[in-house]
Amino acid sequence: QVQLVESGGGLVQAGGSLRLSCAASGSISSLNVMGWYRQAPGKQREVVATITSAGNTNYADSVKGRFTIFRDVGKNTAVLQMNSLKPEDTGVYYCNLKIGVLGYWGQGTQVTVSS
Repeated sequence: QVQLVESGGGLVQAGGSLRLSCAASGSISSLNVMGWYRQAPGKQREVVATITSAGNTNYADSVKGRFTIFRDVGKNTAVLQMNSLKPEDTGVYYCNLKIGVLGYWGQGTQVTVSS
């Protein structure tokens, strides 16, 4: 069974920074994709950033140049460094792990950016 435990998040003023961490445990293939998604109130969940076990990254256009995702493959952890935060970045952030056709989610962590 795979579990994802998230940490970080909180309240920050616009222009500030936050760091989210996700630790995966369980039976995890060495070939996988970890990522962060977010869901704002009244909106659908959207992808923020993903990173493969080979280190290839993808970012939503809205966060390019501000957010950085990196990971420690050996420890199955992924970190999302968020800089220059904007009020529109507010939402619940979820860690995701994809192994083949299977997907796993963390419990979510709240990020609130005040203007």
